[in-house]
This record gives sequence, C-alpha cells and structure tokens, in this order.
Amino acid sequence: MAETRSPPAAKKVEHVMRMFGDVRVDNYYWLRDDSRCNPDMLSYLREENDYTGSVMSGTKEFEDRLFAEIRGRIKEDDISAPLRKGPYYYYKKNLQGKEYVQHCRRFIADNKAEPSVYDTMPTGPDAPPEHIILDENIKAQEYDYYSIGAFKASPDHKLVAYAEDTKGDEIYTVNVIDSEDLKPLGQPLKGLTCYLEWAGNAALVYITMDEILRPDKVWLHKLGTEQSSDVCLYHEKDDMFSLDLHASESHKYIFVASESKTTRFVFSLDVSKPQEGLQVLTPRVDGIDSSVSHRGNHFFIQRRSTEFYNSELVACSVDDTSKTTVLIPHRESVKIQEIQLFRDHLAVFEREQGLQKITVHRLPAEGEPLNKLQAGRSVSFVDPVYSIDSTESEFASSVLRFRYSSMKTPPSVYDYDMDSGTSVIKKIDTVLGGFDASNYVTERKWVTAADGTQVPMSIVYNKNLAKLDGSDPCLLYGYGSYEISVDPYFKASRLSLLDRGFIYVIAHVRGGGEMGRQWYENGKLLKKKNTFTDFIACAESLIELKYCSKEKLCVEGRSAGGLLMGAVLNMRPDLFKVVIAGVPFVDVLTTMLDPTIPLTTSEWEEWGDPRKEEFYFYMKSYSPVDNVTAQNYPNVLVTAGLNDPRVMYSEPAKFVAKLREMKTDNNLLLFKCELGAGHFSKSGRFEKLQEDAFTFAFMMKVLDMIPASV
Repeated sequence: MAETRSPPAAKKVEHVMRMFGDVRVDNYYWLRDDSRCNPDMLSYLREENDYTGSVMSGTKEFEDRLFAEIRGRIKEDDISAPLRKGPYYYYKKNLQGKEYVQHCRRFIADNKAEPSVYDTMPTGPDAPPEHIILDENIKAQEYDYYSIGAFKASPDHKLVAYAEDTKGDEIYTVNVIDSEDLKPLGQPLKGLTCYLEWAGNAALVYITMDEILRPDKVWLHKLGTEQSSDVCLYHEKDDMFSLDLHASESHKYIFVASESKTTRFVFSLDVSKPQEGLQVLTPRVDGIDSSVSHRGNHFFIQRRSTEFYNSELVACSVDDTSKTTVLIPHRESVKIQEIQLFRDHLAVFEREQGLQKITVHRLPAEGEPLNKLQAGRSVSFVDPVYSIDSTESEFASSVLRFRYSSMKTPPSVYDYDMDSGTSVIKKIDTVLGGFDASNYVTERKWVTAADGTQVPMSIVYNKNLAKLDGSDPCLLYGYGSYEISVDPYFKASRLSLLDRGFIYVIAHVRGGGEMGRQWYENGKLLKKKNTFTDFIACAESLIELKYCSKEKLCVEGRSAGGLLMGAVLNMRPDLFKVVIAGVPFVDVLTTMLDPTIPLTTSEWEEWGDPRKEEFYFYMKSYSPVDNVTAQNYPNVLVTAGLNDPRVMYSEPAKFVAKLREMKTDNNLLLFKCELGAGHFSKSGRFEKLQEDAFTFAFMMKVLDMIPASV
C-alpha cells in the first residue's frame, strides 16, 4: 500500500554504547528527554502524529462511523451492581453523554438483616434517597486527564478518602471528605501511590515512591495533622523490592507486603493499635512468596516457593505465627491464585489446565481449632472458556460476589450463596445494537510449540459470518509476561470486528500465568524467547487450521505484549499483514542497563540483569530496537503516551525512527503518541473507545475492507 506523503525522518545523532567488547550505535538516543520538554523531540512527535492523521484522513469518516457504532452499544446511563457495606449500598453511576462516573450510596433501612443473594437495592420514591459522594465529571473538567485510583469509605462510613491522578503519571493526590456534607477534611496528601487504607476512623495508611517511582515507604497519617508530621512505618531500601498494602476482609488488620518478582514477605498492622506499628508476620526468605488474610484468631497464609510453585495454603494462630497448619497442600496441576475469607467460609480462586475455578469451604466457628478443611464445593460455569474475577464481598455474610464474562458473555456480577450453592445474577452489562450472544461461538484450541509444549488459544467468531476456509480476517492478541493471565474476556468494541467477519484469538503464551507458575517461569529470563516462538506457533496454527491466511492475519499486543509484537515483527515479518504495538517495551537492553529509569531495578528478575554477560547477549538477541534490519516489514501501527511512567515514550519513538530508516517495503508504518496521557491512554470512557475505532480503521484500511461509500 503506497504512502501518499513522505513520512517524517528523525535526525540522527550518534550515541555509542560499549559493553563486553560489544558496540551498539543508537542514532535516536536523543529522543529520550526525561523532562519531556526538548523542542526537537516534541516537534518530531508532532510530525509523526500529523503524518498519521494525514495517512488516515481518507478513512476518518469510516473511523467516526465505527466510533459511533462502538459507542452505540453502551448503555450510557447505568449503575454498577450495588455492593452492601455495613448500613449502605455503594455503587457507581454513569450518566448519558458523560465520560466519568459518580460514586454514590443509599442507606439500607433494614440493615440489621443478614445479607442474602436475593437482596436488591430499593430505588422507588419511598426508598432512601441516592447520595452522590463524588462526581468525577465535575472534578475532571479542570484536567485533560482524570483517574480515581482508590475510593475508600472509613469503617464508620462518615468519611471518604479518594486518590486522584490528573496527568496519567500514576502519582496521586489523596483527599478526605465528609461523606454527607462533602466538605474536605484537612489538606490533601500529595505525591502518593494509590495504595491507601483506613486504620480505624481517624487514620490512613498510604505508600509513597522514590525517584524511580518504586513504592518504597509506608506511612501512617492521623487525620487533622500535617502530612509533614506523618510517621514512616517502614522504608524498603532494597531497590529490587516494592511495597503494597491491603486491608484484611475482617477489617481488623492492614497487611503491608514487600515484594520482588520472586520473594514476598508481609508485616501486619493491628488497626485497633496503629501506634504499635508494623509487626513481622512472614519472614524475608529469598524465593518464598507469601500473602496473608485474617479471620478470628487465625492468619491464613498463601505461600509459594521453588518447591511449592503453585502455592499451598496454611493457617497459624494470631498469637503464634511460627506454627502453621497446612489447609490446602501444594498440587502440581492446580495453582492457588488467591483466597477470600468470610466469617464462616473460605473461597479459593484456582487455576487448572488454563481454566479458572472457585472452590468454597465452610470453616469451623471462629474460636474453634482449625486443623483441616472440610471438602469444598465448586461453583459451576456455562461457557467452555471464560474469565472470572474476585470482587469485594461482605465479610460477615455467606454471599460471595464475583465477576464473570466470556468472549461472548458480557461482564456479569453474580452473588453466590456459599451455604446453598445458589448463584443469582445481580447485573449483566447491557450491550445495545442488537447484540445476541447465540450468534457467537467460543472455542479452545491447543497448539504444539517448537519444543513440543501444548499452548492454549481462545477463539471467538460470529457463526453466521465466519467461513472458516482460510479467507477470514483474524486478529491474534498476545501478552505473555509477569505471570499475568489474559483470560477469555468480553469486550463490546470487539463486536465491530466479529460482525465484519473477523475471527478474534487470544494466544495464552508462556510468560503469562494461565497454566500455573511453571508457565511463567518457562517464559522469562533466559527462556523469554519461548513467549515469541509460542506466539509464532499459534499464528502458524491458525493458518494451518484455516482460520485465516498470512494476507489476513493481524496481531496486537500492548506494553510487554508490545515487546512480543516487536520481537515477532523482526523474527517473522512475512507471517503477518498488520502488527499493532501499543505502548511497547521495545528498547529492552538500553532500558534494563539504566537503573535510573522507573521499574528497571525490580525488572531484572523478569528479563535478566544485562550487566551480566550471559543476559546481555541473550537480551540483545531479541530486543526489538537492536534487531531492526533491512528487510520487508508488514503494516505497523505503534502507539505511545508522553507521560507514561511504565514504558518511556522514547522507546516506541526510537523503534519507529529505526524502522523508517531500515525497512525496504512500502507498507504503512504509523506512530501515534498521545501528548496528554500515560500508559493506559486517555482517561474518559468514550475517549478510550476512540482508540479502538482508530486501530480497527487502520486494520481494515490495510485489509481493504472499508466500503467505498461510507
């Protein structure tokens, strides 16, 4: 596809890097400017954006129609499934035409009754009135970007603390307001992460970051005092470790954890005695990863080690954490993902053969000994492949709430009665525009990778449109890092592809967590290339199974999935028609050699430390920027965010500049850099859909699928 006007050419300024007798020349190193103010750099980014706009101007009408179609599926005025917390129902509300949500609550008149799966929030004229605590639409008017990272009511529900990010750099300001009259209480807390919990009704615990954006200090703030007088409860000095915190479901403890990619240890804070500070709960032992929950006089500890790689669950007395009882032993084929505790029950979220499951166990009364678990009951699901997420539930109830979706089932919220085994649907996201789930088929296929490993793929298509004869267009998505599982989830905008005959596939490649801990271990460090070769095997298999052909195969990945795109682009440029790399981590070697860049130090356990020769040469052999060569490349769209703290904008910018210099084809190469957003693109719900419409229009332009008259 010939380009209409000539693309921008970034100036070249030689920058030589030497290590282990190896010389690398980066002519585009100058594009990195940590202040993000260099006029030459900003001018180049604007040129790229202008060029992208120019190339896509002929399909702008189609893109706008796609956007209207995608937006038209959303029920714009809607509320989330109300969650009972104490004497209130809390929920979020969307309004017609508005980008952001309102955070609301209603009083429960009969709040002493035991919660039930059949409870519904009364909304009529006789019901207690709706109370809007925070309207993000009003707050967002002052900013180009607005995101709430935490919204927490105090235990007595009289106050609310919320964390806001107004740039996209994930540095938050926390405001405390009276939940009734909405007046602010004291000065905002500045420069925080979104890790925030109440310690009783008069204090907050929060985490701040160091200069490389590593969460390194945990603080106790007493309401009504200055932030400068807050007490530092713990400072993690090891730059391989980062802090996080969460409240126990019982609301009796706050757990502060320090973790690297292989090790995690936990402190506890008794919220009734915050002045006593943190107590060591699980010791710091290299290679042991623990997470803690609390109920009654027991801590429940999920513990992973090299030997017990899929985790075991143990319990110990609150008074003696050294003696533990095994409740669920380690199993080779079942990974414990997380647990949720209730007054009388334990819910275990597990993973077996790539599929998620929930098992519920009844617990003995709180004061009684806890020697073993009763046999569990499994929650049943309808689709062959699906996605489930835990969500907040009420501790003192027998109701487990979870989210469910599949590639053809819109996100649904269920309340599950852990005594009777009854599931009641509380909300299913409305999809307008004539959506009918029965038109779609979801499947799971297994692919044999280069080393014989069986890799799962999740597939969805419209059975009335897909021909399955090799002529269908296909979008293959992949991620494969950090043990993150990309489960088969629903996305309403994807229907704009499926309803035009696309087949959509998720490749569950190694490096992710879908098949258990070993799946991750076999796709990191010196086995990272398995992620790339697994993805290539999935692509080849789709062609072999007649889901598509090379001429119709589009692939997409974001962030670490953008690294996957960059790697397979260099390895097999002949295999794909379109490659979409979102905020891609593509300058692996240079970034990992620079400890001043956010995330670098903690990432050495994921990618390797290239200050060691073996890792240097292995990482160089796949780092996308270092492997661009003079060859034909497919059509490529790369995106970035100028304020992104996770993947520096200069990585994709350099990659594009080098591709422009080296590639020998006339295919499209477009770069779109959001100058007012971070890693997760724009903040408004409709603004985000604009990005989908643009990406889809790019794919369909290349595939010549855009109708002549729109």
